[in-house]
Amino acid sequence: MVINYETKGRIALITLNRPEARNAVNHEVAAGIEEAIDQFEEDNDLWTGILCGNGPVFSAGADLKAISAGELNLATKRGGFGGIVARERTKPLIAAVDGPALAGGTELALACDLIVASTVARFGLPEVKRSLIASAGGLVRLPRVIPKNIAMQMALTGEPISAEQAHLFGMVNVLTKEGEALDKAILLAEQINKNAPLAVRATRRSLIESLVLSDYDGMKFAIEETATLASTEDYKEGPLAFIEKRDPIWKGK
Repeated sequence: MVINYETKGRIALITLNRPEARNAVNHEVAAGIEEAIDQFEEDNDLWTGILCGNGPVFSAGADLKAISAGELNLATKRGGFGGIVARERTKPLIAAVDGPALAGGTELALACDLIVASTVARFGLPEVKRSLIASAGGLVRLPRVIPKNIAMQMALTGEPISAEQAHLFGMVNVLTKEGEALDKAILLAEQINKNAPLAVRATRRSLIESLVLSDYDGMKFAIEETATLASTEDYKEGPLAFIEKRDPIWKGK
């Protein structure tokens, strides 16, 4: 299996499993990631997901050997490249990067909501070195998470940045020692999962929408999300648990 899918409590673990090919993306990988995300999204008992890579490389991006052999479709209809970069999701997804994530590998990480990276991780868009362009979201998402001039330098030179630099710029949420990215990503997922899952999803949607809305429309969107939450059991459980001085018991409904 080029994609491993397993669960840990309320966490879905999606693992790129082509270490012999540096976890490069071919069509089988793209279809596997899309299928894994489908399972994650459809399972009401799973609240947060993690995308990671097996081996010393998170992902080298597009499988150039597959492309040279005539396999040109490295995407899915719904998910785009890797089955994920254009995929609409409702639940938080964390990238656990414990090695280089270059070209499409960076774009896979950027398609996630949060990034946990170890000190051996590197991020870059080297496409211009091969007369290509980072068309799977890198040129759109990178300048949203790091300063525009730094993103421009990375894109025009094709040179990568270290995990430490990515953390300093704000692209990486948590910086870890080598070999600890997945463990720390699980801890971050568990921290998220202490909160009401429907409120987490509504908050995620509101924050994403705020990037393209005016302040007024962004606040209006959040108010509408609150109105939807008001009809859920968890909306009542939160204040009740506070009054009764106990931990809330979230049902996700």
